[in-house]
Amino acid sequence: MTEDRTGVSLEPGSQWYDGEAGPLVRPYAMTGGRTRPGPTGVRFDLIALVTLDPGAPAIGPDSPFGPEHRTLIGLCCTETQSVAELAADADLPVGVVRVLLGDLLELGCVTVSRPVPPAHLPDERILREVIAGLRAL
Repeated sequence: MTEDRTGVSLEPGSQWYDGEAGPLVRPYAMTGGRTRPGPTGVRFDLIALVTLDPGAPAIGPDSPFGPEHRTLIGLCCTETQSVAELAADADLPVGVVRVLLGDLLELGCVTVSRPVPPAHLPDERILREVIAGLRAL
């Protein structure tokens, strides 16, 4: 019997997970082996906000989307969510969600609002002075 370094059997047909794990789909199967979102390589921050585009094409059972794509679309239907929230709610790895969101973004199904970089935020000192000025009124 061949085993890997963790002691898990590597024999063909052997199960490396228990019966309670249920059906197992590898993340690369969900993304078609891709690790980067779309040909543009757009980067999704964990706090980027994803919204369903009102002009998105109708998603039916005969659509080219997989079940994971449809899950993300369903989660975005009710409210705007961050990439991290989508990953948690869909019970998918963040890397997979980023690739799937890249597909949906390119097809015009979702819009993504990227967070403001810290360099473009106002200085904290200025904000404190504004608050102090407002309180003085």
